[in-house]
Amino acid sequence: MEIKIPEYKIVDNVKLESKTTSLIIVDMQNDFVHPQGKLFVPSAPKSIPYIKSLIQKARNKGVLIIYTQDWHMKNDPEFSIWGEHAIQGTWGAEIVEELKPEPNDILVKKLRYDAFYGTSLDHVLRLHNIRNIVITGTVANICVLHTAGSAALRWYKVILPIDATSALTEFDLYSTIRQIDFLYKGIITKSEYIEFI
Repeated sequence: MEIKIPEYKIVDNVKLESKTTSLIIVDMQNDFVHPQGKLFVPSAPKSIPYIKSLIQKARNKGVLIIYTQDWHMKNDPEFSIWGEHAIQGTWGAEIVEELKPEPNDILVKKLRYDAFYGTSLDHVLRLHNIRNIVITGTVANICVLHTAGSAALRWYKVILPIDATSALTEFDLYSTIRQIDFLYKGIITKSEYIEFI
């Protein structure tokens, strides 16, 4: 069966006010990004240079940088779906070496796909008067999409740099782009087109 991918526009000039923007790096953890991880996403390592570039641009302009970490207790019910992964305090739950957070970055440890669910993320964003959220990371149609959806439902503007996002299949990536573009009216772009001002 062939499915036609709906068209979407890649915006090639995205200027974002630094003080009202946050860069969120979703679940770039060893279990998802490292080849020896328990739920390795083969395309995830390719996104590292693009995420790294966005982090550097964000640091240069004082943009709020937030990392999310899938963070599970032993016997988490989610393991019935995916098997054991990202167990709190283990190597698999840590951010990959190439993207290690710095002391002033914020880490949000999340229990489910959505980084807003049961966490302080919305509170932190509102304390910093954030209106725009650049979302990167993995897995596109799971944690990235659920976080983007929750952000949009709270009236944050979502920006998705597609080269800084990874998925298990191309279909999953395109379905994520479609949802963020069509349903959440987000901005679809590439990392090189994002400028913090």
